[in-house]
Amino acid sequence: MSTLRFNIPTLLTFSRIVLIPVFILVTPNYPFWGAVVFGIASITDFLDGYLARRLGQITEFGVIMDPIADKFLVISALFLLVSMGSLSVWPANIITVREFLITTLRVVALSKNIVIKAELGGKLKTIAQITGILCLILEDTLFGINLYGIGLVMVWISVVLAVVSGVQYTVFFWKKI
Repeated sequence: MSTLRFNIPTLLTFSRIVLIPVFILVTPNYPFWGAVVFGIASITDFLDGYLARRLGQITEFGVIMDPIADKFLVISALFLLVSMGSLSVWPANIITVREFLITTLRVVALSKNIVIKAELGGKLKTIAQITGILCLILEDTLFGINLYGIGLVMVWISVVLAVVSGVQYTVFFWKKI
């Protein structure tokens, strides 16, 4: 595993980071296009990890930066939704605290040559977050269908999954240390 090598997975991770300011600037006035940008950025989350494994291009840089890029994307989306009045600050805060704690835990583990891979609970949390965020961004701009309620339910499901998977990651970390 090398530290920094520019390859397709690394470029996808960087693209996700670059798309965050675009997403923040576009979404308040053009929610449909904001959802498109967020959707594209979310797809890079799946693609970079998949391609890194498939192409044998896993790097230490990618192992660290991929989850950080994911967290920046989700946290910026949640707080944008809070600032737009579409989401309460509580779920955004709970998810943000969990993400910082688990990312810190993963970095500490990595410094001890322990890799904490994403588990099913974390993956389900991510799917619920992305779905909820997309629904809250779109609200009723998609063919007049009101997605707001679905978005809130999905965000709260992601909160529950965040707490449960956060406990699982923490237990795994302490067992390995």
